[in-house]
Amino acid sequence: MPDIITLRVRVEGRVQGVWYRGWTIEQARTHSLSGWVRNCFDGSVEALFSGQADDVQAMVEKCRQGPPAALVIAVKTEAAEPPERAGFYQLSTSC
Repeated sequence: MPDIITLRVRVEGRVQGVWYRGWTIEQARTHSLSGWVRNCFDGSVEALFSGQADDVQAMVEKCRQGPPAALVIAVKTEAAEPPERAGFYQLSTSC
């Protein structure tokens, strides 16, 4: 059975107001990941990706580029606990 991992990801740069969250939801669902994405008050975007290790790593790499209008300057990751529910969804602004 493939390894299941969960990573919390913080994306910095021009990532709000450029459809980053919507793009993240589409991409995460394509990779059959569970988790969430939200804007942070400091202008960054935070996400939690949980799924097969290869799919989670592929999603992190996609986050380094983001949607066409984004300008990503940093992607930070850390291990995290799996989400409380299945599926991939958007949370309210926080952090």
